[in-house]
Amino acid sequence: MSGSLVDRQRRVIDYLRVSVTDRCNYRCTYCLPEEGVAHAHRADILSFEEIVRLVACFARLGVRRVRLTGGEPTVRRDLPALIEMLRRRVELQDLALSTNGHLLAGLAMPLRRAGVDRLNVSVDTLHPGRFREITRGGDLGRVLAGVEAARAAGFASIKLNTVAVRGFNDAELADICRYAWERGLVPRFIEQMPMAEGALFVPGALMTAAEIRATLAAAFSGARPLPEPPSRGVGAGPARYWRLEGIGADASQPVLRQPASNQPGMNQPISGRFGIISAMTEHFCDTCNRVRLSASGALHTCLAHDEVTDLRVLLREGGEAAVLDAIRTAVAGKRDGHTFGLIGIGGPRKAMIQIGG
Repeated sequence: MSGSLVDRQRRVIDYLRVSVTDRCNYRCTYCLPEEGVAHAHRADILSFEEIVRLVACFARLGVRRVRLTGGEPTVRRDLPALIEMLRRRVELQDLALSTNGHLLAGLAMPLRRAGVDRLNVSVDTLHPGRFREITRGGDLGRVLAGVEAARAAGFASIKLNTVAVRGFNDAELADICRYAWERGLVPRFIEQMPMAEGALFVPGALMTAAEIRATLAAAFSGARPLPEPPSRGVGAGPARYWRLEGIGADASQPVLRQPASNQPGMNQPISGRFGIISAMTEHFCDTCNRVRLSASGALHTCLAHDEVTDLRVLLREGGEAAVLDAIRTAVAGKRDGHTFGLIGIGGPRKAMIQIGG
Protein backbone atom coordinates (compact mmCIF):
# COMPACT_ATOMS: atom_id res chain seq x y z
CA MET A 1 0.00 0.00 0.00
CA SER A 2 1.26 3.46 -0.94
CA GLY A 3 -0.32 5.43 1.92
CA SER A 4 -3.76 6.84 2.60
CA LEU A 5 -5.80 9.15 0.40
CA VAL A 6 -6.43 12.37 2.33
CA ASP A 7 -8.11 15.46 0.91
CA ARG A 8 -7.58 19.10 1.83
CA GLN A 9 -10.19 18.86 4.60
CA ARG A 10 -8.21 15.96 6.11
CA ARG A 11 -10.96 13.51 5.20
CA VAL A 12 -9.58 10.01 4.65
CA ILE A 13 -10.91 8.43 1.46
CA ASP A 14 -11.24 4.69 1.97
CA TYR A 15 -14.47 3.88 0.11
CA LEU A 16 -14.91 3.57 -3.67
CA ARG A 17 -18.18 3.22 -5.55
CA VAL A 18 -17.72 1.63 -8.97
CA SER A 19 -20.37 1.91 -11.68
CA VAL A 20 -20.10 -1.16 -13.91
CA THR A 21 -22.69 0.10 -16.44
CA ASP A 22 -24.64 3.26 -17.17
CA ARG A 23 -27.65 1.29 -18.36
CA CYS A 24 -30.67 0.12 -16.40
CA ASN A 25 -33.75 -2.04 -16.89
CA TYR A 26 -35.85 0.51 -14.93
CA ARG A 27 -36.47 4.19 -15.64
CA CYS A 28 -37.06 5.60 -12.16
CA THR A 29 -38.50 9.10 -12.22
CA TYR A 30 -35.93 10.53 -9.76
CA CYS A 31 -33.00 8.90 -11.57
CA LEU A 32 -33.53 9.13 -15.33
CA PRO A 33 -34.95 12.06 -17.34
CA GLU A 34 -37.99 11.21 -19.46
CA GLU A 35 -35.96 11.77 -22.63
CA GLY A 36 -33.18 9.50 -21.39
CA VAL A 37 -29.46 10.21 -21.29
CA ALA A 38 -26.55 9.75 -23.68
CA HIS A 39 -24.97 6.41 -22.81
CA ALA A 40 -21.25 5.77 -23.07
CA HIS A 41 -20.01 4.06 -26.22
CA ARG A 42 -19.27 0.37 -25.81
CA ALA A 43 -15.58 0.91 -26.56
CA ASP A 44 -15.39 3.38 -23.67
CA ILE A 45 -16.89 1.06 -21.07
CA LEU A 46 -14.27 -0.41 -18.78
CA SER A 47 -13.58 -4.10 -19.25
CA PHE A 48 -13.56 -6.37 -16.21
CA GLU A 49 -9.78 -6.46 -16.36
CA GLU A 50 -9.62 -2.65 -16.40
CA ILE A 51 -12.04 -2.37 -13.48
CA VAL A 52 -9.89 -4.75 -11.44
CA ARG A 53 -6.70 -2.85 -12.30
CA LEU A 54 -8.24 0.48 -11.32
CA VAL A 55 -9.70 -0.87 -8.08
CA ALA A 56 -6.27 -2.31 -7.31
CA CYS A 57 -4.80 1.17 -7.75
CA PHE A 58 -7.27 2.58 -5.24
CA ALA A 59 -6.48 -0.29 -2.87
CA ARG A 60 -2.78 0.61 -3.04
CA LEU A 61 -3.80 4.08 -1.86
CA GLY A 62 -5.76 2.83 1.14
CA VAL A 63 -9.25 2.09 -0.19
CA ARG A 64 -10.63 -1.00 1.52
CA ARG A 65 -14.37 -0.80 0.83
CA VAL A 66 -15.89 -1.06 -2.64
CA ARG A 67 -19.53 -0.90 -3.73
CA LEU A 68 -20.60 -1.93 -7.24
CA THR A 69 -23.38 0.19 -8.74
CA GLY A 70 -24.81 1.14 -12.13
CA GLY A 71 -27.06 2.19 -13.74
CA GLU A 72 -28.17 -1.24 -12.66
CA PRO A 73 -25.13 -3.47 -12.10
CA THR A 74 -26.94 -6.77 -12.60
CA VAL A 75 -27.58 -5.99 -16.28
CA ARG A 76 -23.80 -6.21 -16.86
CA ARG A 77 -23.21 -9.64 -18.35
CA ASP A 78 -21.26 -12.13 -16.21
CA LEU A 79 -21.20 -9.83 -13.18
CA PRO A 80 -20.29 -12.68 -10.76
CA ALA A 81 -17.12 -13.23 -12.79
CA LEU A 82 -16.05 -9.63 -12.10
CA ILE A 83 -16.68 -10.14 -8.40
CA GLU A 84 -14.57 -13.29 -8.38
CA MET A 85 -11.75 -11.38 -10.11
CA LEU A 86 -11.90 -8.58 -7.57
CA ARG A 87 -11.86 -11.01 -4.66
CA ARG A 88 -8.96 -12.97 -6.11
CA ARG A 89 -6.76 -10.05 -7.07
CA VAL A 90 -7.54 -7.12 -4.73
CA GLU A 91 -7.36 -7.07 -0.94
CA LEU A 92 -10.66 -5.61 0.27
CA GLN A 93 -12.35 -5.57 3.66
CA ASP A 94 -15.81 -5.23 2.17
CA LEU A 95 -17.40 -5.69 -1.26
CA ALA A 96 -21.02 -4.56 -1.55
CA LEU A 97 -23.55 -4.14 -4.33
CA SER A 98 -26.58 -1.89 -4.93
CA THR A 99 -29.40 -3.18 -7.12
CA ASN A 100 -33.00 -2.50 -8.09
CA GLY A 101 -33.66 -6.19 -7.47
CA HIS A 102 -35.31 -7.00 -10.80
CA LEU A 103 -32.82 -9.77 -11.63
CA LEU A 104 -31.91 -10.62 -8.06
CA ALA A 105 -33.94 -13.82 -7.68
CA GLY A 106 -31.63 -15.61 -10.10
CA LEU A 107 -28.44 -13.78 -9.18
CA ALA A 108 -28.50 -13.59 -5.38
CA MET A 109 -26.77 -16.90 -4.75
CA PRO A 110 -24.17 -16.52 -7.54
CA LEU A 111 -23.32 -13.02 -6.28
CA ARG A 112 -22.95 -14.22 -2.71
CA ARG A 113 -20.81 -17.19 -3.73
CA ALA A 114 -18.63 -14.93 -5.89
CA GLY A 115 -17.85 -12.74 -2.89
CA VAL A 116 -20.41 -9.97 -2.38
CA ASP A 117 -20.66 -9.28 1.36
CA ARG A 118 -23.54 -6.83 1.61
CA LEU A 119 -26.51 -5.85 -0.51
CA ASN A 120 -28.69 -2.75 -0.91
CA VAL A 121 -32.02 -3.16 -2.72
CA SER A 122 -34.19 -0.25 -3.89
CA VAL A 123 -37.81 -0.56 -2.75
CA ASP A 124 -39.58 2.80 -2.97
CA THR A 125 -43.09 1.47 -2.33
CA LEU A 126 -44.88 -1.76 -1.45
CA HIS A 127 -47.83 -0.97 -3.72
CA PRO A 128 -47.47 -2.61 -7.18
CA GLY A 129 -49.20 0.25 -9.01
CA ARG A 130 -47.08 2.93 -7.39
CA PHE A 131 -44.02 0.82 -8.02
CA ARG A 132 -44.81 0.66 -11.73
CA GLU A 133 -45.35 4.42 -11.71
CA ILE A 134 -42.09 5.46 -10.02
CA THR A 135 -39.99 2.90 -11.95
CA ARG A 136 -41.88 3.46 -15.22
CA GLY A 137 -42.83 -0.18 -15.62
CA GLY A 138 -41.04 -2.11 -12.87
CA ASP A 139 -42.36 -5.32 -11.33
CA LEU A 140 -42.62 -5.19 -7.51
CA GLY A 141 -43.29 -8.90 -7.26
CA ARG A 142 -39.99 -9.71 -8.95
CA VAL A 143 -38.11 -7.36 -6.65
CA LEU A 144 -39.63 -8.81 -3.48
CA ALA A 145 -38.86 -12.32 -4.74
CA GLY A 146 -35.29 -11.12 -5.20
CA VAL A 147 -35.21 -9.87 -1.62
CA GLU A 148 -36.28 -13.30 -0.38
CA ALA A 149 -33.63 -14.97 -2.54
CA ALA A 150 -31.04 -12.62 -1.09
CA ARG A 151 -32.11 -13.50 2.45
CA ALA A 152 -31.70 -17.19 1.64
CA ALA A 153 -28.25 -16.55 0.12
CA GLY A 154 -26.85 -15.38 3.47
CA PHE A 155 -25.45 -11.90 2.81
CA ALA A 156 -23.86 -10.27 5.86
CA SER A 157 -26.48 -7.51 5.66
CA ILE A 158 -29.32 -6.45 3.39
CA LYS A 159 -30.64 -2.89 3.40
CA LEU A 160 -33.70 -1.52 1.66
CA ASN A 161 -33.28 1.92 0.08
CA THR A 162 -36.38 4.11 -0.23
CA VAL A 163 -36.41 7.60 -1.75
CA ALA A 164 -38.96 9.40 0.44
CA VAL A 165 -41.34 11.53 -1.64
CA ARG A 166 -44.08 13.64 -0.10
CA GLY A 167 -47.45 12.86 -1.66
CA PHE A 168 -46.23 9.58 -3.12
CA ASN A 169 -44.92 7.16 -0.50
CA ASP A 170 -44.88 9.24 2.69
CA ALA A 171 -47.80 7.23 4.10
CA GLU A 172 -45.86 3.99 3.52
CA LEU A 173 -42.71 4.62 5.51
CA ALA A 174 -43.95 2.67 8.52
CA ASP A 175 -45.11 -0.22 6.33
CA ILE A 176 -41.69 -0.37 4.69
CA CYS A 177 -40.11 -0.49 8.15
CA ARG A 178 -42.42 -3.31 9.19
CA TYR A 179 -41.63 -5.25 6.04
CA ALA A 180 -37.89 -4.83 6.60
CA TRP A 181 -37.82 -5.52 10.33
CA GLU A 182 -39.92 -8.66 10.01
CA ARG A 183 -37.24 -10.02 7.68
CA GLY A 184 -34.17 -8.90 9.58
CA LEU A 185 -33.40 -6.10 7.11
CA VAL A 186 -32.54 -2.43 7.67
CA PRO A 187 -34.76 0.20 5.99
CA ARG A 188 -33.09 3.42 4.86
CA PHE A 189 -34.80 6.56 3.65
CA ILE A 190 -33.19 8.99 1.20
CA GLU A 191 -33.88 12.65 0.65
CA GLN A 192 -34.41 13.37 -3.03
CA MET A 193 -31.52 15.33 -4.59
CA PRO A 194 -31.57 17.81 -7.51
CA MET A 195 -29.54 15.75 -9.97
CA ALA A 196 -29.62 16.50 -13.72
CA GLU A 197 -29.59 20.24 -12.92
CA GLY A 198 -32.77 19.80 -10.92
CA ALA A 199 -34.79 18.60 -13.93
CA LEU A 200 -36.26 15.68 -11.94
CA PHE A 201 -36.79 17.59 -8.71
CA VAL A 202 -40.48 18.18 -7.93
CA PRO A 203 -41.10 21.30 -5.80
CA GLY A 204 -42.85 20.36 -2.58
CA ALA A 205 -42.00 16.66 -2.89
CA LEU A 206 -38.85 16.77 -0.75
CA MET A 207 -39.39 14.89 2.49
CA THR A 208 -36.75 16.01 4.95
CA ALA A 209 -34.90 13.86 7.45
CA ALA A 210 -36.74 15.54 10.32
CA GLU A 211 -40.08 14.80 8.65
CA ILE A 212 -39.11 11.18 8.11
CA ARG A 213 -38.29 10.76 11.79
CA ALA A 214 -41.50 12.51 12.86
CA THR A 215 -43.58 10.38 10.51
CA LEU A 216 -42.16 7.16 11.93
CA ALA A 217 -42.54 8.34 15.53
CA ALA A 218 -46.20 9.14 14.91
CA ALA A 219 -46.83 5.85 13.11
CA PHE A 220 -45.47 3.82 16.01
CA SER A 221 -47.55 5.41 18.78
CA GLY A 222 -45.12 8.16 19.64
CA ALA A 223 -41.96 6.05 19.78
CA ARG A 224 -38.92 8.31 20.06
CA PRO A 225 -36.26 8.21 17.31
CA LEU A 226 -32.88 8.24 19.02
CA PRO A 227 -29.58 8.59 17.14
CA GLU A 228 -27.27 5.64 17.48
CA PRO A 229 -23.87 6.40 19.03
CA PRO A 230 -21.12 7.34 16.55
CA SER A 231 -19.39 3.99 17.00
CA ARG A 232 -22.46 2.25 15.61
CA GLY A 233 -24.64 4.90 13.99
CA VAL A 234 -22.29 5.79 11.12
CA GLY A 235 -21.37 3.18 8.53
CA ALA A 236 -19.04 3.23 5.56
CA GLY A 237 -21.54 5.22 3.53
CA PRO A 238 -23.54 8.42 4.05
CA ALA A 239 -26.45 7.07 6.11
CA ARG A 240 -26.92 7.99 9.74
CA TYR A 241 -28.75 5.41 11.81
CA TRP A 242 -31.54 5.81 14.33
CA ARG A 243 -33.55 3.54 16.59
CA LEU A 244 -37.16 3.94 17.60
CA GLU A 245 -37.37 3.68 21.38
CA GLY A 246 -40.68 2.59 22.88
CA ILE A 247 -42.10 0.41 20.13
CA GLY A 248 -44.83 -1.65 21.75
CA ALA A 249 -45.86 -5.23 21.14
CA ASP A 250 -49.60 -4.71 20.67
CA ALA A 251 -51.45 -5.39 17.46
CA SER A 252 -50.88 -1.88 16.13
CA GLN A 253 -47.12 -2.37 16.15
CA PRO A 254 -44.90 -4.38 13.81
CA VAL A 255 -44.22 -8.04 14.39
CA LEU A 256 -40.53 -7.88 15.28
CA ARG A 257 -39.18 -11.33 14.59
CA GLN A 258 -35.46 -11.93 14.97
CA PRO A 259 -33.54 -12.96 11.85
CA ALA A 260 -33.04 -16.67 11.35
CA SER A 261 -29.85 -17.93 12.98
CA ASN A 262 -28.75 -19.62 9.75
CA GLN A 263 -28.21 -16.26 8.05
CA PRO A 264 -24.57 -15.33 8.80
CA GLY A 265 -24.11 -11.79 10.01
CA MET A 266 -27.84 -11.18 10.33
CA ASN A 267 -28.48 -12.40 13.86
CA GLN A 268 -28.10 -9.06 15.62
CA PRO A 269 -31.26 -7.30 16.89
CA ILE A 270 -32.28 -4.62 14.38
CA SER A 271 -35.95 -4.10 15.24
CA GLY A 272 -36.70 -0.39 15.27
CA ARG A 273 -33.46 0.51 13.50
CA PHE A 274 -33.51 2.65 10.36
CA GLY A 275 -31.14 4.87 8.40
CA ILE A 276 -31.51 8.25 6.71
CA ILE A 277 -29.39 9.67 3.91
CA SER A 278 -29.96 13.39 4.35
CA ALA A 279 -27.95 15.16 1.67
CA MET A 280 -30.40 18.06 1.50
CA THR A 281 -31.11 19.09 5.09
CA GLU A 282 -28.56 17.44 7.38
CA HIS A 283 -25.34 17.53 5.41
CA PHE A 284 -22.62 14.95 5.91
CA CYS A 285 -19.99 16.47 3.62
CA ASP A 286 -17.57 16.94 6.51
CA THR A 287 -17.37 13.17 6.98
CA CYS A 288 -17.36 12.15 3.32
CA ASN A 289 -14.98 9.22 2.80
CA ARG A 290 -15.78 8.19 -0.77
CA VAL A 291 -15.20 8.79 -4.44
CA ARG A 292 -16.91 7.33 -7.50
CA LEU A 293 -15.71 5.68 -10.68
CA SER A 294 -18.05 5.74 -13.67
CA ALA A 295 -18.55 2.85 -16.08
CA SER A 296 -16.29 4.63 -18.57
CA GLY A 297 -13.52 5.25 -16.05
CA ALA A 298 -14.26 8.83 -14.99
CA LEU A 299 -13.31 9.57 -11.40
CA HIS A 300 -15.89 11.74 -9.61
CA THR A 301 -14.69 13.00 -6.25
CA CYS A 302 -18.15 14.38 -5.40
CA LEU A 303 -21.61 13.22 -6.42
CA ALA A 304 -22.84 16.80 -6.50
CA HIS A 305 -20.25 18.26 -8.90
CA ASP A 306 -19.40 17.49 -12.51
CA GLU A 307 -15.61 17.74 -12.68
CA VAL A 308 -13.99 14.39 -13.48
CA THR A 309 -10.60 12.83 -14.06
CA ASP A 310 -10.44 10.36 -16.95
CA LEU A 311 -8.68 7.30 -15.53
CA ARG A 312 -9.59 5.12 -18.50
CA VAL A 313 -7.35 7.02 -20.91
CA LEU A 314 -4.56 7.16 -18.37
CA LEU A 315 -4.78 3.42 -17.75
CA ARG A 316 -4.83 2.57 -21.45
CA GLU A 317 -2.10 5.00 -22.46
CA GLY A 318 -0.01 5.73 -19.38
CA GLY A 319 -0.33 2.71 -17.13
CA GLU A 320 -0.93 2.36 -13.42
CA ALA A 321 1.72 4.83 -12.27
CA ALA A 322 -0.11 7.59 -14.13
CA VAL A 323 -3.40 6.45 -12.62
CA LEU A 324 -2.03 6.58 -9.08
CA ASP A 325 -0.75 10.13 -9.58
CA ALA A 326 -4.08 11.22 -11.07
CA ILE A 327 -6.07 9.75 -8.17
CA ARG A 328 -3.90 11.56 -5.62
CA THR A 329 -4.27 14.86 -7.49
CA ALA A 330 -8.03 14.51 -7.87
CA VAL A 331 -8.59 13.66 -4.21
CA ALA A 332 -6.36 16.56 -3.13
CA GLY A 333 -8.81 18.85 -4.93
CA LYS A 334 -11.99 17.21 -3.63
CA ARG A 335 -14.68 19.82 -2.95
CA ASP A 336 -15.42 20.82 0.63
CA GLY A 337 -19.13 20.24 0.10
CA HIS A 338 -22.08 20.50 -2.25
CA THR A 339 -24.42 23.35 -3.17
CA PHE A 340 -27.77 21.55 -3.22
CA GLY A 341 -30.65 23.95 -2.67
CA LEU A 342 -33.98 23.02 -1.12
CA ILE A 343 -35.82 24.38 -4.16
CA GLY A 344 -34.02 22.02 -6.52
CA ILE A 345 -31.06 24.13 -7.62
CA GLY A 346 -27.35 23.66 -7.22
CA GLY A 347 -27.14 20.11 -8.55
CA PRO A 348 -24.81 18.65 -11.16
CA ARG A 349 -25.55 18.16 -14.84
CA LYS A 350 -25.19 14.39 -14.55
CA ALA A 351 -28.23 12.23 -13.84
CA MET A 352 -28.14 9.66 -11.07
CA ILE A 353 -28.18 6.77 -13.54
CA GLN A 354 -24.82 7.93 -14.91
CA ILE A 355 -22.98 7.59 -11.61
CA GLY A 356 -24.92 5.11 -9.50
CA GLY A 357 -25.94 7.28 -6.57
